[in-house]
Amino acid sequence: MLTGLPMKIVTSSEMREIDRVTSEKFGLPSLTLMENAGSAVAEFALITYPAAKTFAVICGKGNNGGDGFVVARKLRDAGREVRVLLLGDAKELKGDAAANYQALLKESKSPLLRKRRAKGGAPSRSSASPLQIFPGLKAAGVASIFQSDVLIDAILGTGFLPPVSGVYAQAIAKINAASAAVISVDIPSGADTDVMGNQTGAVSRSNAVVTFTAPHPAQVFGNLSMGPTIIVPIGSPDEAIQSSLNLNLTTPADVAVLLKPRPRDSNKGMYGHVLVVGGSVGKAGAAAMAGFSALRAGAGLVTVATPKSILPTVAGFHPELMTEPLAETGDGTISVHALGLLQKLAEKTTVLAIGPGISRNEESAEVVRELVMDSDLPIVLDADGLNAFEGRVKDLNRKDRAKDAKRTLVLTPHPGEMSRLTGLSTQGIQRDRINVARAFAKEHGVILVLKGDRTIVADPSGETWVNPTGNPGMATGGTGDILTGIVAGMLAQNARQPFEAVLAAVYLHGLAGDIACETVGEHSLVATDLVRALPEAFRRTRAEAAEKWVKIAG
Repeated sequence: MLTGLPMKIVTSSEMREIDRVTSEKFGLPSLTLMENAGSAVAEFALITYPAAKTFAVICGKGNNGGDGFVVARKLRDAGREVRVLLLGDAKELKGDAAANYQALLKESKSPLLRKRRAKGGAPSRSSASPLQIFPGLKAAGVASIFQSDVLIDAILGTGFLPPVSGVYAQAIAKINAASAAVISVDIPSGADTDVMGNQTGAVSRSNAVVTFTAPHPAQVFGNLSMGPTIIVPIGSPDEAIQSSLNLNLTTPADVAVLLKPRPRDSNKGMYGHVLVVGGSVGKAGAAAMAGFSALRAGAGLVTVATPKSILPTVAGFHPELMTEPLAETGDGTISVHALGLLQKLAEKTTVLAIGPGISRNEESAEVVRELVMDSDLPIVLDADGLNAFEGRVKDLNRKDRAKDAKRTLVLTPHPGEMSRLTGLSTQGIQRDRINVARAFAKEHGVILVLKGDRTIVADPSGETWVNPTGNPGMATGGTGDILTGIVAGMLAQNARQPFEAVLAAVYLHGLAGDIACETVGEHSLVATDLVRALPEAFRRTRAEAAEKWVKIAG
């Protein structure tokens, strides 16, 4: 398992407990947590919208509003014009929110300290305060709030349970009608933090979310923002962060540990040899894409074993690939007579990648099952390699369970393939992706990569991770073959850390898709765009691992 502590996904009640334990057990005052949270939002706002002159902070009466008061104060300290809308009676504010409102009031009545441009000049005070506070939606001049350059949504936080009504609903409607960019404090107001699917009722639109300490289910699965969700540490120690969900979020730091610089005396034998078994007449490209993706992911050597009639086509895609011709059926698929050669080839390799383009021919399916049941090598099984076990999923479990527990078998199904493996409907799988993946991984002793929006990765112990990278443009033929190759390539280099290698491969695959999407867009993206984007995915992962905040793409 990973050496560092994972980023846990927590519920709203668990987050309240984390805050309580942080203050009571570890001695960090809740007022300090709020100060840190608001400061982070202000910093993000200034970095993201450096040209913005006017910021409006729309505050509720709870702690989310308290965060907003800190944001307003920090933005004012940065010299921006700030407008604050309080949705309620200031007398109803309590605790830390009340304390920060009073601090804001005090600052609004004092002149703004400005630094002189002249070298050695002493600070001077401006008589004009750029901070205005509006007591409610009916206050004179409140229309200026929604005409600001950037809106900070600090109305309702993660402890809110929908539906939203009254003045809060009115404010959310005005936010949604405004043209300004919106930054949400913790979560878009009106959203249910613990919901993993679609929200109901009024929810504020959002261009970015800044949340604290750990992500919540809705922030990971809810598609709540058009832009990123930023996860900011505000002082809670790792020991305080506990979760019953048994769900972790893959971060750049988790991946970067496998992307360290190579030693100067490296040779190709140090980085593994992948054997791709796949291809058939009409599907030569699938095996070639998987093979080249393994190379691009860093494998030292890759051999593609494929039916002899299509070998010239496979070899013609990339000169870096080695190839082996296999006996074939009359349909141009892999024949059972190729099994002996495949077993000999496997003796000289590090990882098997089985399935891309292999077809659903029953004779080829028999070859797949024999290889999976007999080989002790790490295996990545995808596409029609998975379909070979339709109705025979128990064959994934070998009779010698002790021997079985030592092997690495990675399955990478999309929901349709998962349906054929489990007998469940595709709709049923999509409704309960996490539990389906977790249960299957435990029952069959495999690493299960259930592809889709927020791909789920579960290991034989039931430990489950959520991948935050990827986009709808990747819903195109061949991207699964690219993933197969990247997984195999990462496994070849990290045989002693198989689960970490799979997490890294899934993350890099999605990030490469995101990078490709930046230039070609969702509609025009094709599978090989990911291969071209993979080097940049490596670079960004290393760079983002060093950053103080974690970002989930919108």
